[in-house]
Amino acid sequence: MHLDHAGVATDDAAGLAALYVDLLDCDIVHEEEFDGMAVVFLDVGDSYLELLEPLDDEGAIARYLDRNGPGIHHLAFATDDAAAALDRAREMNIELIDEEPRPGAWGHQVAFLHPRDTGGVLVEFVEH
Repeated sequence: MHLDHAGVATDDAAGLAALYVDLLDCDIVHEEEFDGMAVVFLDVGDSYLELLEPLDDEGAIARYLDRNGPGIHHLAFATDDAAAALDRAREMNIELIDEEPRPGAWGHQVAFLHPRDTGGVLVEFVEH
């Protein structure tokens, strides 16, 4: 596995994207609305920044922003087999948020692990 992206929760994905494009001399490579969020991916070399803006007050990112404010939301690791990565975590007694991979942004299958068992970090597996 390798780091695929860092997810950043924000109230303004377009504004933050513009800042990072100028600051980091990077490009926006993908944008979509998905699961109650506006999602913007920035290519920062060997990985991406995923900017997550809630489109309503009900979703997970809206709740995260209410509790924590803007900032790093999760770290995502690329895998060829998200189901196998979940099985390994399950064998290690790591609490799963997703029992099975599910559709995620950019058409990938994803699955999350609970931060309680991963050093306070929300970990995502992204199947490529």
